[in-house]
Amino acid sequence: MKRSLCCLVASALTSVLSANGLELVSGGAYARVWAPFASSVRVVGDFNGWNLNANVLSSSANGWWEGGISGPEAGDQYKFVVVNSGVNWRPDPWAKEMVNSVGNSILMDPSDFAWTDQSFQIDNWNELVIYEMHLGTFPGGSPPNTFDQAIARLDHLVELGINAVELMPVNEFAGGLSWGYNPGHVFAVEESYGGMRGLQRFVNACHERGIAVLLDVVYNHLGPSDLGIWRFDGWSQGEWGGIYFYNDDRGATPWGDTRPDFGRNEVREYLVESAMYFLNGMHIDGLRVDGTAWIRRTGADLGGGDVQDNPDGWSWLQYLNNSVDGQSPEKIIVAEDGYSEWGMTRPTSQGGAGFDSQWDPNFHWPVRNAIEAANDDDRNMWAVHDAVNFAYNGDPVQRVLFTENHDEVANGRSRVPETIWPGNAGSYFSRKRSTLGGALVMTAPGVPMIFQGQEFLEDEYFRDSIALDWSKKETFQGVFELHRDLIALRRNLNGNSRGLTGPNINFFHVNNNDKLVGFHRFQDGGPGDDVLVVMNFRDQSWSNYRIGFPRSGEWKVIFNSDSTNYGEDYGNHPGYDITTDAIPYDGLGQSAEIGIGPYTCLIFSQVGNPPPPPPPRLDRPKT
Repeated sequence: MKRSLCCLVASALTSVLSANGLELVSGGAYARVWAPFASSVRVVGDFNGWNLNANVLSSSANGWWEGGISGPEAGDQYKFVVVNSGVNWRPDPWAKEMVNSVGNSILMDPSDFAWTDQSFQIDNWNELVIYEMHLGTFPGGSPPNTFDQAIARLDHLVELGINAVELMPVNEFAGGLSWGYNPGHVFAVEESYGGMRGLQRFVNACHERGIAVLLDVVYNHLGPSDLGIWRFDGWSQGEWGGIYFYNDDRGATPWGDTRPDFGRNEVREYLVESAMYFLNGMHIDGLRVDGTAWIRRTGADLGGGDVQDNPDGWSWLQYLNNSVDGQSPEKIIVAEDGYSEWGMTRPTSQGGAGFDSQWDPNFHWPVRNAIEAANDDDRNMWAVHDAVNFAYNGDPVQRVLFTENHDEVANGRSRVPETIWPGNAGSYFSRKRSTLGGALVMTAPGVPMIFQGQEFLEDEYFRDSIALDWSKKETFQGVFELHRDLIALRRNLNGNSRGLTGPNINFFHVNNNDKLVGFHRFQDGGPGDDVLVVMNFRDQSWSNYRIGFPRSGEWKVIFNSDSTNYGEDYGNHPGYDITTDAIPYDGLGQSAEIGIGPYTCLIFSQVGNPPPPPPPRLDRPKT
């Protein structure tokens, strides 16, 4: 809803506006910008013929400049002109749209969009299955792809069973190809992807399909190139970046000297305002905050000798999470820290940073080692046990689990199937062992995540110039169906695996000689809740392997990764339904002998899979 120009002018005299930059109002626009070292600030654009003297802002408290402007309309291009010792033409730090990363700002009204997602609610966090997506390469074709092209692929995610997409950063960046971790403008959306309107259409389309959208955001450094706020008002100390950045050694990062000044109130507000804009204005359902270790610490290299804790950064992380929790507690905020810092997901009331979850290296590395090792004897089942059993602060939802993400399939590392057998990622062993890792992701306590293309055995390492090879979905249809079936179980879509959404685990069986493990997952227990997971990490099948069971009675195999449904060359070794014996084993009162194939995951439940839907009736008259 556009606000009245006269009302905004009046209210500006006594209060701080809720929006900054140039904002459309009834009859024109209102400008408010922070430039404490400026002697004058003007607004120039299409609406005033780019006249330097047409709209001169008034100085207000604490370095802010503001004023009403008659005539601007949506779509107008503009810039701020900040006068200090020189005349500096600057993009709007709060611009929602840019012509490009070094071009003019574009005046937009984010509220002028016909949302149809009013009934959408993100699923419970313990039921989420996240799909990490790079917008520029996900749809296929020549990058950069667009939001609209990605929308055309969303039904694939519905078929797969995904209920949350995590977009790699989409803030305006230099050029047209990027991973996104070089944001030049923290409010604007990358124009080559389709800009603000493209993002709105994408989020709306996801919500219409029951898919939440999480956004990866980068605040640990900005830019470093095409950075509109660099020395914004002409002031800096030495070669540092000016008012938005630390102007001493704390500003140094591996990506440039652009660490924001987390101790300066205006910068703290600016970054939180960016986060809240996407969460509220763009209907984003959660954030993944990149490189939080680079916020809570300073140093040009966190592995170097100049690393120091940064109380400013820790305080800002708390402020961010308190702001979100105060307005939208249903939004999930995830840290990418990488240092197993338990305090990241502790409540701020207990001195923690207040994140809801964090990417967990305690799972990723042990699991990849267990599935990528060339020799079966080198697989460490106790390391798998520890990886699955781990939880930050006793809460499994506080960790995100994966075997692949954008970092771990790039920067010199390959996709898991390619690592298992370089040059032969489609091999039996690559398919078998990579999907064994996928089964661990979907059955361990935590929030599971897969990286784009993992569901159909994409083997190309990630880069922003190569799109997904969608022909692999047909080539490796069995791998896709395996992931689809695992996700259905993880989300309890068949009503027989509720325990996989629960927090509880009894990892009762570790056979490090024969390389088998078994664990019991449950919410409250009972038929349809209790789930037993058995995994064989050796190239050997078993027909009479005894293992414990948590309850007596019949247990049905609801998933067998050795099924020929998933690979024509698989053994289809009979993971058969069993009835338990009253023979204590593995510390449990019941046990049974099971069959299991090589490199195979079996999942048992006391409630079987539902029957397949009946075929369509051919005699039914057409309508």
